[in-house]
Amino acid sequence: MPTAPNQHLGHDGASYPDAFYVRRGEHEFLSTLHSQGAWQPGEQHLAVAAGLILAEAERRLPSDKLVSRVSFDVLGVIHSGPFTIDVRMVRPGRSIELIEASMRHGDQVSIQARIWRLAASDTTQVQGCEWTPMPPPDAMPPLSFSSVWGGGFIASLEARRSADARPGRGQSWIRTSCPLVEGEIDPPVAGFVKLVDTANGLAVRADPNAVFFANVDLTLHFTRQPEAGWVGFDTRVSFGPTGLGETFSVLSDIRGPVGTAAQSLTVRLRGE
Repeated sequence: MPTAPNQHLGHDGASYPDAFYVRRGEHEFLSTLHSQGAWQPGEQHLAVAAGLILAEAERRLPSDKLVSRVSFDVLGVIHSGPFTIDVRMVRPGRSIELIEASMRHGDQVSIQARIWRLAASDTTQVQGCEWTPMPPPDAMPPLSFSSVWGGGFIASLEARRSADARPGRGQSWIRTSCPLVEGEIDPPVAGFVKLVDTANGLAVRADPNAVFFANVDLTLHFTRQPEAGWVGFDTRVSFGPTGLGETFSVLSDIRGPVGTAAQSLTVRLRGE
Protein backbone atom coordinates (compact mmCIF):
# COMPACT_ATOMS: atom_id res chain seq x y z
CA MET A 1 0.00 0.00 0.00
CA PRO A 2 1.45 3.43 -0.94
CA THR A 3 2.32 5.58 2.06
CA ALA A 4 0.03 8.59 2.57
CA PRO A 5 1.14 11.71 4.47
CA ASN A 6 -0.89 12.39 7.60
CA GLN A 7 -2.89 15.56 6.91
CA HIS A 8 -5.84 14.92 9.24
CA LEU A 9 -6.96 17.98 11.18
CA GLY A 10 -5.52 17.35 14.66
CA HIS A 11 -2.61 15.09 13.65
CA ASP A 12 -0.11 17.68 14.91
CA GLY A 13 -1.71 18.07 18.33
CA ALA A 14 -3.94 21.00 17.34
CA SER A 15 -7.55 20.97 18.48
CA TYR A 16 -10.19 19.49 16.18
CA PRO A 17 -13.97 19.09 16.43
CA ASP A 18 -15.81 15.97 17.57
CA ALA A 19 -16.85 15.22 14.00
CA PHE A 20 -15.34 13.20 11.18
CA TYR A 21 -15.17 16.10 8.71
CA VAL A 22 -15.23 19.88 8.47
CA ARG A 23 -17.02 21.47 5.52
CA ARG A 24 -14.88 23.97 3.60
CA GLY A 25 -17.30 24.78 0.78
CA GLU A 26 -20.29 23.48 -1.14
CA HIS A 27 -18.38 20.38 -2.31
CA GLU A 28 -15.12 20.55 -0.31
CA PHE A 29 -14.21 18.97 3.03
CA LEU A 30 -11.30 18.41 5.39
CA SER A 31 -10.83 15.15 7.31
CA THR A 32 -10.28 15.22 11.08
CA LEU A 33 -8.34 12.72 13.15
CA HIS A 34 -11.64 10.99 13.99
CA SER A 35 -11.81 9.74 10.38
CA GLN A 36 -8.32 8.19 10.46
CA GLY A 37 -8.09 4.68 9.01
CA ALA A 38 -6.74 1.55 10.66
CA TRP A 39 -4.13 0.43 8.12
CA GLN A 40 -1.97 3.60 8.13
CA PRO A 41 -2.15 7.02 9.86
CA GLY A 42 -2.39 9.14 6.70
CA GLU A 43 -5.55 7.58 5.25
CA GLN A 44 -9.25 7.90 5.93
CA HIS A 45 -11.38 4.95 7.00
CA LEU A 46 -13.71 3.81 4.23
CA ALA A 47 -16.62 3.61 6.68
CA VAL A 48 -16.95 7.35 7.29
CA ALA A 49 -15.88 8.25 3.75
CA ALA A 50 -18.72 6.07 2.45
CA GLY A 51 -21.18 7.68 4.84
CA LEU A 52 -20.18 11.17 3.72
CA ILE A 53 -20.45 10.29 0.02
CA LEU A 54 -23.98 8.95 0.52
CA ALA A 55 -24.93 11.95 2.67
CA GLU A 56 -23.81 14.36 -0.05
CA ALA A 57 -25.68 12.43 -2.75
CA GLU A 58 -28.85 12.62 -0.66
CA ARG A 59 -28.30 16.31 0.16
CA ARG A 60 -27.68 17.44 -3.42
CA LEU A 61 -30.24 15.17 -5.10
CA PRO A 62 -33.09 14.95 -2.54
CA SER A 63 -35.86 12.46 -3.27
CA ASP A 64 -38.67 10.51 -1.63
CA LYS A 65 -37.22 7.34 -3.19
CA LEU A 66 -35.46 4.87 -0.91
CA VAL A 67 -31.84 3.73 -0.99
CA SER A 68 -31.92 0.10 -2.16
CA ARG A 69 -28.29 -0.59 -2.93
CA VAL A 70 -25.09 1.39 -2.58
CA SER A 71 -21.66 0.20 -3.65
CA PHE A 72 -18.24 1.75 -3.06
CA ASP A 73 -15.17 0.79 -5.07
CA VAL A 74 -11.82 1.84 -3.60
CA LEU A 75 -9.57 3.00 -6.44
CA GLY A 76 -6.57 3.98 -4.31
CA VAL A 77 -5.49 5.28 -0.93
CA ILE A 78 -8.23 7.42 0.67
CA HIS A 79 -5.95 10.34 1.47
CA SER A 80 -6.36 12.50 4.56
CA GLY A 81 -6.65 16.27 4.40
CA PRO A 82 -8.71 18.26 1.86
CA PHE A 83 -10.89 16.57 -0.75
CA THR A 84 -13.97 17.06 -2.95
CA ILE A 85 -17.21 15.06 -3.32
CA ASP A 86 -18.67 14.92 -6.85
CA VAL A 87 -22.28 13.79 -7.47
CA ARG A 88 -24.28 13.25 -10.67
CA MET A 89 -27.57 11.66 -11.68
CA VAL A 90 -26.92 8.82 -14.16
CA ARG A 91 -30.40 7.41 -14.64
CA PRO A 92 -33.34 9.61 -13.58
CA GLY A 93 -36.82 8.12 -13.35
CA ARG A 94 -40.17 8.30 -11.59
CA SER A 95 -39.73 4.94 -9.83
CA ILE A 96 -36.05 4.01 -10.21
CA GLU A 97 -32.93 6.18 -10.32
CA LEU A 98 -29.17 5.67 -10.29
CA ILE A 99 -26.66 8.14 -8.86
CA GLU A 100 -22.88 8.15 -9.16
CA ALA A 101 -20.69 9.90 -6.62
CA SER A 102 -16.98 10.01 -5.91
CA MET A 103 -14.33 11.29 -3.53
CA ARG A 104 -11.57 13.22 -5.27
CA HIS A 105 -8.18 14.49 -4.03
CA GLY A 106 -7.16 17.00 -6.70
CA ASP A 107 -7.20 14.96 -9.91
CA GLN A 108 -7.08 11.59 -8.12
CA VAL A 109 -10.32 9.70 -7.35
CA SER A 110 -10.09 7.38 -4.35
CA ILE A 111 -13.70 6.11 -4.11
CA GLN A 112 -16.34 5.61 -6.79
CA ALA A 113 -19.92 4.99 -5.60
CA ARG A 114 -23.17 3.96 -7.29
CA ILE A 115 -26.50 4.39 -5.51
CA TRP A 116 -29.80 2.84 -6.58
CA ARG A 117 -32.94 4.52 -5.20
CA LEU A 118 -36.39 2.97 -5.67
CA ALA A 119 -39.89 4.35 -5.21
CA ALA A 120 -41.57 3.38 -1.94
CA SER A 121 -44.76 1.33 -1.86
CA ASP A 122 -46.82 -0.40 0.83
CA THR A 123 -45.76 -4.06 1.00
CA THR A 124 -46.45 -4.68 4.69
CA GLN A 125 -48.81 -7.58 3.94
CA VAL A 126 -46.02 -9.58 2.26
CA GLN A 127 -43.00 -8.44 4.27
CA GLY A 128 -40.69 -11.03 5.78
CA CYS A 129 -37.09 -12.21 5.90
CA GLU A 130 -35.12 -15.30 6.88
CA TRP A 131 -32.51 -13.52 9.01
CA THR A 132 -32.48 -14.27 12.73
CA PRO A 133 -32.73 -11.15 14.93
CA MET A 134 -29.64 -10.43 17.01
CA PRO A 135 -29.49 -10.06 20.79
CA PRO A 136 -29.64 -6.37 21.80
CA PRO A 137 -26.43 -4.42 22.49
CA ASP A 138 -26.81 -4.57 26.27
CA ALA A 139 -26.83 -8.39 26.09
CA MET A 140 -23.25 -8.41 24.75
CA PRO A 141 -20.06 -7.57 26.67
CA PRO A 142 -18.07 -4.43 25.71
CA LEU A 143 -15.34 -4.87 23.10
CA SER A 144 -12.01 -3.04 23.33
CA PHE A 145 -11.88 -2.42 19.59
CA SER A 146 -8.72 -0.28 19.85
CA SER A 147 -6.81 -3.22 21.33
CA VAL A 148 -6.89 -4.84 17.86
CA TRP A 149 -6.98 -1.82 15.52
CA GLY A 150 -5.40 1.61 15.65
CA GLY A 151 -6.53 4.92 14.19
CA GLY A 152 -8.80 7.76 15.20
CA PHE A 153 -11.94 6.27 13.66
CA ILE A 154 -11.76 3.07 15.69
CA ALA A 155 -11.04 5.15 18.81
CA SER A 156 -14.31 7.06 18.23
CA LEU A 157 -16.45 3.92 18.48
CA GLU A 158 -18.30 2.15 21.27
CA ALA A 159 -18.38 -1.57 20.49
CA ARG A 160 -19.93 -4.75 21.86
CA ARG A 161 -19.37 -8.32 20.70
CA SER A 162 -20.97 -11.67 21.50
CA ALA A 163 -19.15 -13.79 24.05
CA ASP A 164 -19.10 -16.77 21.66
CA ALA A 165 -17.35 -14.87 18.84
CA ARG A 166 -14.43 -16.69 17.23
CA PRO A 167 -11.93 -15.86 14.46
CA GLY A 168 -13.95 -15.30 11.28
CA ARG A 169 -17.39 -15.42 12.92
CA GLY A 170 -19.25 -13.23 15.39
CA GLN A 171 -22.07 -10.86 16.22
CA SER A 172 -21.32 -7.25 17.16
CA TRP A 173 -22.87 -3.84 17.76
CA ILE A 174 -21.14 -0.47 17.32
CA ARG A 175 -22.07 3.20 17.55
CA THR A 176 -20.42 6.62 17.71
CA SER A 177 -21.30 10.05 19.02
CA CYS A 178 -19.44 11.82 16.18
CA PRO A 179 -21.49 13.25 13.28
CA LEU A 180 -20.17 13.08 9.75
CA VAL A 181 -19.76 16.86 9.37
CA GLU A 182 -19.22 19.43 12.09
CA GLY A 183 -22.45 21.33 12.84
CA GLU A 184 -24.61 19.15 10.54
CA ILE A 185 -27.12 16.37 11.26
CA ASP A 186 -26.46 13.06 9.54
CA PRO A 187 -29.12 11.91 7.06
CA PRO A 188 -30.57 8.70 8.61
CA VAL A 189 -29.26 6.18 6.06
CA ALA A 190 -25.86 7.85 5.81
CA GLY A 191 -25.65 7.91 9.61
CA PHE A 192 -26.04 4.13 9.53
CA VAL A 193 -23.74 3.54 6.54
CA LYS A 194 -20.86 5.50 8.13
CA LEU A 195 -20.24 2.53 10.47
CA VAL A 196 -20.73 -0.46 8.18
CA ASP A 197 -17.19 -0.84 6.77
CA THR A 198 -16.02 -1.86 10.26
CA ALA A 199 -17.37 -5.38 9.54
CA ASN A 200 -14.01 -6.54 8.20
CA GLY A 201 -12.38 -5.70 11.53
CA LEU A 202 -15.04 -7.05 13.88
CA ALA A 203 -14.60 -10.79 13.26
CA VAL A 204 -10.97 -10.97 12.20
CA ARG A 205 -9.88 -14.36 10.95
CA ALA A 206 -6.14 -13.66 11.34
CA ASP A 207 -3.85 -11.30 13.26
CA PRO A 208 -3.59 -8.10 11.16
CA ASN A 209 0.07 -7.85 12.19
CA ALA A 210 0.70 -11.14 10.36
CA VAL A 211 -1.85 -10.97 7.54
CA PHE A 212 -2.97 -8.00 5.42
CA PHE A 213 -6.64 -8.32 4.44
CA ALA A 214 -7.92 -4.91 3.35
CA ASN A 215 -11.17 -4.68 1.42
CA VAL A 216 -11.28 -3.14 -2.05
CA ASP A 217 -15.02 -2.50 -2.05
CA LEU A 218 -18.18 -2.34 0.05
CA THR A 219 -21.65 -3.24 -1.25
CA LEU A 220 -24.84 -2.85 0.79
CA HIS A 221 -28.39 -3.98 0.02
CA PHE A 222 -31.34 -2.81 2.11
CA THR A 223 -34.80 -4.33 2.59
CA ARG A 224 -35.91 -1.27 4.58
CA GLN A 225 -34.36 2.06 5.47
CA PRO A 226 -32.20 1.70 8.59
CA GLU A 227 -32.30 3.89 11.67
CA ALA A 228 -29.04 5.54 12.74
CA GLY A 229 -27.64 4.68 16.16
CA TRP A 230 -26.45 1.20 17.05
CA VAL A 231 -25.41 -0.82 13.97
CA GLY A 232 -25.51 -4.60 14.32
CA PHE A 233 -23.35 -7.12 12.44
CA ASP A 234 -23.80 -10.87 12.09
CA THR A 235 -20.51 -11.47 10.28
CA ARG A 236 -18.62 -14.25 8.52
CA VAL A 237 -15.06 -13.78 7.20
CA SER A 238 -13.64 -16.23 4.64
CA PHE A 239 -10.12 -16.47 3.17
CA GLY A 240 -9.48 -18.57 0.06
CA PRO A 241 -6.20 -20.33 -0.90
CA THR A 242 -5.08 -17.83 -3.56
CA GLY A 243 -5.22 -14.41 -1.90
CA LEU A 244 -8.96 -13.75 -2.21
CA GLY A 245 -11.38 -13.27 0.67
CA GLU A 246 -14.82 -12.00 1.61
CA THR A 247 -16.45 -10.46 4.65
CA PHE A 248 -20.25 -10.90 4.63
CA SER A 249 -22.62 -9.44 7.23
CA VAL A 250 -26.33 -9.36 7.90
CA LEU A 251 -26.91 -5.81 9.14
CA SER A 252 -29.35 -4.71 11.84
CA ASP A 253 -30.51 -1.54 13.50
CA ILE A 254 -32.11 -1.53 16.93
CA ARG A 255 -35.45 -2.72 15.41
CA GLY A 256 -33.99 -5.77 13.64
CA PRO A 257 -32.36 -6.89 10.38
CA VAL A 258 -32.25 -4.30 7.57
CA GLY A 259 -30.03 -5.80 4.84
CA THR A 260 -26.58 -7.14 4.02
CA ALA A 261 -23.04 -5.95 3.40
CA ALA A 262 -20.24 -7.64 1.47
CA GLN A 263 -16.56 -6.73 1.19
CA SER A 264 -14.05 -8.22 -1.27
CA LEU A 265 -10.68 -8.77 0.44
CA THR A 266 -7.14 -8.83 -0.86
CA VAL A 267 -5.35 -11.27 1.45
CA ARG A 268 -1.55 -11.23 1.73
CA LEU A 269 0.89 -12.63 4.24
CA ARG A 270 3.02 -9.88 5.75
CA GLY A 271 6.48 -9.71 4.26
CA GLU A 272 5.45 -11.10 0.86
